[in-house]
Amino acid sequence: MFKLIKKVLIIIPMSMLLSSCSWNDTEPEKIADKSPNALYEDAQNAMRDQEYSKAAEILMALDARYPYGGYSNQVQLDLIYCYYKDEDNVKGIQVADRFIKANPTHKDLDYVYYMRGLILMQQDTDLLHTIFGVDRYDRDPSYAREAFKDFNYIITLMPNSKYAPDAKIRMLSLKNRLARQELAIAQYYYDRRAYIAAANRGKKFLDTFYDTKYAEDILEIMIKSYGKLKLTDMEREARNLMALNFPENSMATR
Repeated sequence: MFKLIKKVLIIIPMSMLLSSCSWNDTEPEKIADKSPNALYEDAQNAMRDQEYSKAAEILMALDARYPYGGYSNQVQLDLIYCYYKDEDNVKGIQVADRFIKANPTHKDLDYVYYMRGLILMQQDTDLLHTIFGVDRYDRDPSYAREAFKDFNYIITLMPNSKYAPDAKIRMLSLKNRLARQELAIAQYYYDRRAYIAAANRGKKFLDTFYDTKYAEDILEIMIKSYGKLKLTDMEREARNLMALNFPENSMATR
């Protein structure tokens, strides 16, 4: 446990972008006119065959034709899963949001929050990373933060949920992702000799991300920043904090 001291150009074709963001609320075409049971079975078969786009079209047809039938809620739950597997993140988030709003006490609400968290994590991975394996840790963190909130909601308000253990693991991953970005910002300030901004960013980092793998790096930036600013007491305090948590670090107080 981290011990705190209080004071202290690749151009992506537009067709690829548009294809991932399109939305069609009309009933899909070429879906056979069948009973609700038969349509739902067709959708389940498509899901078993990992034909998630086809399954989503059938589920949408079922929902459009029988909006108040016995499958209404289950269709929405299955749609969320299909959109996640098909990486159709925008639609998946929209369906999850509508379900939560319409069913605030549903027995499967933990599943919806869990799936929305997974979709948001997937959304956090940008096209450059997906296609070329480029890890843009400096990308917009809003999706990661929202995913963190969803997983935290589960472990805080639904601690007995079967999704809680995995939610905790994913929260740690998200925390490290966000911490890395905060570290990059502090480093950016330090490299530009904005030492006050770098040190203050470090203090803010320790308030939230003290238990991540980047805590040692942020302490190094703080120590160097205080040294540049000739703030001897603050530098000593940061070195003491380093010694408590990372005694092998060369910047730790001896």
